[in-house]
Amino acid sequence: MPQPFSTTPVGLPFIELQSVDSTNNYARAQIHAGLAQHGMTIFAHEQLAGKGQRGKVWTSEKEANIALSVVIKPASLRLTQQFHLSACVAVAVHEFFMNYTGDDTKIKWPNDLYWQDRKAGGILIENIVGSSSSGAGNWDWSIIGIGININQTVFPPDLPNPVSLRQITGKIFEPAELAKDICTYIEKYYHLLIKEGFHSIYSNYISNLYKKEGKVKLRKENRVFEAVIKKVTPAGKLVVQHAIEEEFDFGELEWMI
Repeated sequence: MPQPFSTTPVGLPFIELQSVDSTNNYARAQIHAGLAQHGMTIFAHEQLAGKGQRGKVWTSEKEANIALSVVIKPASLRLTQQFHLSACVAVAVHEFFMNYTGDDTKIKWPNDLYWQDRKAGGILIENIVGSSSSGAGNWDWSIIGIGININQTVFPPDLPNPVSLRQITGKIFEPAELAKDICTYIEKYYHLLIKEGFHSIYSNYISNLYKKEGKVKLRKENRVFEAVIKKVTPAGKLVVQHAIEEEFDFGELEWMI
């Protein structure tokens, strides 16, 4: 029987830190200490060792960007539905960002935020499964890490294609206030996911998929190839077409952008 939907909205409490190694690490420590609750959100003005996808570091200028982690109690979701939560958050962040930037904003599989062909943000979800209080195999917590470039205009040279909200709009923003706004979008779509299921979120995700029906260059291990992005399955696999049609799980492919 599904668990009742949490009445605590995403964004409460909103914990604001001046400096931290990683907001995801801070959130994890709160969970292990028994101090976490559904909706707890951690925002840092400075993140010294932010985490990116595929083990990369997310670099961020002090007091210029959003470094945010949201703690979620996955309620009635099953471990096999991890992509449902990932797509839910991607759609929420996409809608938030496109309010400022318009239809040039897309979701790059699995959950990066792109404006035109440039990366504006990323999402890293870390799951805690089978804690001592619930038994093995239960999906106890998710820590949703969100990094978005807001006011930064100079980036490290090893980043190939970054862009910030300031560069797109010419305006300066208050990152903490925008972070609180993001929480309302996550709350909206998480509530939709739990109450009504995945269908409308999945449709939204697919309609805003970066390079859908476009040709891209991809690399799997030592193989580099061009393919057309066809879709993402409801389980989160990327489907591409070249000489043959192939499906790939997250972590198998690197985009050559």
